[in-house]
Formats: sequence, structure tokens, C-alpha cells
Amino acid sequence: MDDREDAARVIIRPPLAWGLAVIAGLALDWLAPLPLLPADLPAGGLGAMVFVLALALFAWAIVTITRVGSNVPTNLPTTTIVESGPYRFTRNPIYLAMFLGLIGLAIAFDNLWLLMMLVPFALVVRYGVCRPLRSRFEGWPNCEGLE
Repeated sequence: MDDREDAARVIIRPPLAWGLAVIAGLALDWLAPLPLLPADLPAGGLGAMVFVLALALFAWAIVTITRVGSNVPTNLPTTTIVESGPYRFTRNPIYLAMFLGLIGLAIAFDNLWLLMMLVPFALVVRYGVCRPLRSRFEGWPNCEGLE
């Protein structure tokens, strides 16, 4: 059997959705700039710190999930429920890292549009990615409350 047959049917791969949110936020800011922070605040450094934190969480989550032998891409089946590393604290650390990365970019570029892109990105992740993935785990042990 092809591994992809057993994978959840998500509407869009999360990295692509994140990239589209970033592009949309930057394009909207180019068309109609909306500053996020006061002009005298060193936004670049603060945003960079948030973005680096997001990258660290993203890398930690990927290393953790691959070490236990499961797949990261949503178009491949999940082989095990991970409960170590960042997964001890949140069910979806990769998505949390993507949200933090978007916030970091919004701060660094002083771009309110990027921050507003969190709303459509969160809706896409919640209803187009997490819901199909969650339905895939029905009946698995240790999967109660994957809300």
C-alpha cells in the first residue's frame, strides 16, 4: 500500500500556507503600509529574537518527531504519537513555531499586516490541517483530547 493512501487529506501543506501568509502580509504592507510598533522601538532586534526562538522550536520539534521514526510532512502517514521533547508541552509545536515566526517577522518588519495574517493562517491550520489530521487518530491509544 502507498504511504500517501494512509495520510490525512489536508487542504494545504502548512509550510505553503505559512509562506502565502508572509507573502500576503508583505504585499499588503507594500500597497498600504500599517506600522505595528512605535517608531523609536528597536523592532528589528526584538523581531529577530522572536523569529530565532521560533526556528529553534521548529528544529527541536522536527528532530524529536524524526528520532521516534514518525513523518513530519502532512502528506505522509503518522506512525506514532510523540510525547517527548516539545510535544510534552504542546500537541503541535511545529504550528506553534510557525505562529511565532510570523509574529517575529511582523515585529522585525514593523508590519501590522503580517500580524493580521495570523487570523487566516490560524483558520487554515485549524480547519484545513488539524481537523483532517485529528480524524486520522480516532481510536489510537493516548489520543484523547487532541483538540
